[in-house]
Amino acid sequence: MQSTWVILAAATGSGRELVGLLPILLIFVVFYVLLIVPQQRQRRKTQQMLASLKTGDRVVTTGGIYGTVVGFREAAVQLQIANQVRIDVSRSAIGGLQPDETQESSKEIEGTARKKS
Repeated sequence: MQSTWVILAAATGSGRELVGLLPILLIFVVFYVLLIVPQQRQRRKTQQMLASLKTGDRVVTTGGIYGTVVGFREAAVQLQIANQVRIDVSRSAIGGLQPDETQESSKEIEGTARKKS
C-alpha cells in the first residue's frame, strides 16, 4: 500500500514539472514561428534568385552598387556599373534584382489611373 502512495506522489510531481516547462516550450514555439520560419523563407528566396541570375539582369549589391550582370565566374558575378567599368563581386554580395524600367513606368501609370478613378 505504501509503494502505491510513493508512485502516485511521483506521478503528480512530474506533472507539475511538465506544467512548469510549458511556458518555456510556448516561448520557443512563438520564437520559432515569428523569427526562424520567415528567415528560412527569405534565405530560400535569395538562394533561388542567385541561382536564376542571367546575363542582362539589373541587380543591386548589398553594398548599394547598381549594375548589370555581364558575366559569371565560379563564385563571382561580373557587373557593369558604367560604360567600360566592370567589377567582380561575390554571388553572395548580390542583394536583389532591380525591376525593369518598363515595368516600373507601367506600374506608375497604372497607379496614377487608379487614383484618378
